[in-house]
Amino acid sequence: MDRVIEKKKYSPKKIATIAGATLILVVVLYNLLFAEHSSKLNVDTQRITVGSVQDGVFQEFIAIDGSVDPLKTFFLDITEGGRVEKIYTDDGRTVEKGDTILKLSNTTLQIDFMTRETQLFDLMNERQNSEITMKQDLIRKQNELAETEYNLALAERAYKRNKMLIAEKVISQEEFEASKDQYEYLKKRKALGDRSVKQDAQLMNERLKQLDESIRRMDANINMARNTLNNLYVIAPTNGQLSTLKAEVGESKAPGENIGQIDDLNGYKVKAAIDEHYISRIYPGLKGSFDFNGKTYDVTVAKVFPEVQAGTFQVDMEFASGTPEGIRRGQTLQIKLNLNDGAKAVLLPRGGFYQSTGGSWVFVVDKSGDFATKRSIKLGRQNPQHYEVLEGLKPGEKVVLSSYDSYGDIDRLELK
Repeated sequence: MDRVIEKKKYSPKKIATIAGATLILVVVLYNLLFAEHSSKLNVDTQRITVGSVQDGVFQEFIAIDGSVDPLKTFFLDITEGGRVEKIYTDDGRTVEKGDTILKLSNTTLQIDFMTRETQLFDLMNERQNSEITMKQDLIRKQNELAETEYNLALAERAYKRNKMLIAEKVISQEEFEASKDQYEYLKKRKALGDRSVKQDAQLMNERLKQLDESIRRMDANINMARNTLNNLYVIAPTNGQLSTLKAEVGESKAPGENIGQIDDLNGYKVKAAIDEHYISRIYPGLKGSFDFNGKTYDVTVAKVFPEVQAGTFQVDMEFASGTPEGIRRGQTLQIKLNLNDGAKAVLLPRGGFYQSTGGSWVFVVDKSGDFATKRSIKLGRQNPQHYEVLEGLKPGEKVVLSSYDSYGDIDRLELK
């Protein structure tokens, strides 16, 4: 007969194994679903810099160094070369227009001037001698003409008298023809004499005019040579302060060499070199500011020099409200030059984090101040003080600004 088989129950050992496996599965699932997986790093708050995000006016500007220069500078260049014979004033002294600064000597120029003077005197003597000779020759010809005119008058009377006598047959035909020939000859000679005197007088006038023109040109040449000698004296072209005088007695100077400058003390300007990257954004009228003796002063770009040298271009700036009291030539000013008029924006202070993240993310400090977490952001323009925040941050939030180079792939900073 058939026998009923009893169903076996789980043994305690088997139940313990199943319970253990279930517990492990629950722990794994919990870690996968609910546990925090981000990497952490403990950071000493004394070794980091934290800054606040805030609303403000974003002013795009660049920081440049400017040098205080005189408003006008007159350079002293040697016109004619020579040896420094005498110096009349010292570097740093105030001079007035027309003051002699130094004297040069140039033997070649002096000999050339004396030679030209001699040539002028010779030409003037030649003119005088030529005039005397030509006038004497003209007088001689005028005397000959006068004598010819006298003889022509006698011959004319004889010819007219013989003409009446030959009609009455008182004289021979031969005597009449002789008086007629004499009259015609002297008549032609007088005409030639008149022409010769007129030509000689004209030639004399033309010759004297030529000599006078040569003398005039030679005299102008002498004046130029005299001015050249005068250029051996270096004269102050304006009132001001003599600076950077580069000359010593006995020293030779070449034509065109600069020996110094005169600074106009009636005002100052600021000259600055700016990176060529900004050349398209710099124009006359841009404003800037600087701090001096505890006060802030404004400057305005007055002139832009477009030539680029060594990666920079030059600008001249003028003081907006007059020259600050106590400022001196050669002083260096740290100038904040504004590139626009400014606009409202969310601002984040600059920091070393930018070199690690490129501005794409930052560590944002929790309100509790106990930790900071990584957050993606988007930055726009920047100036030496702030970044413009476009996305990812709100005013009032705090950000770790110092460098992230030692954080690696850390997602969370535990602030201790």
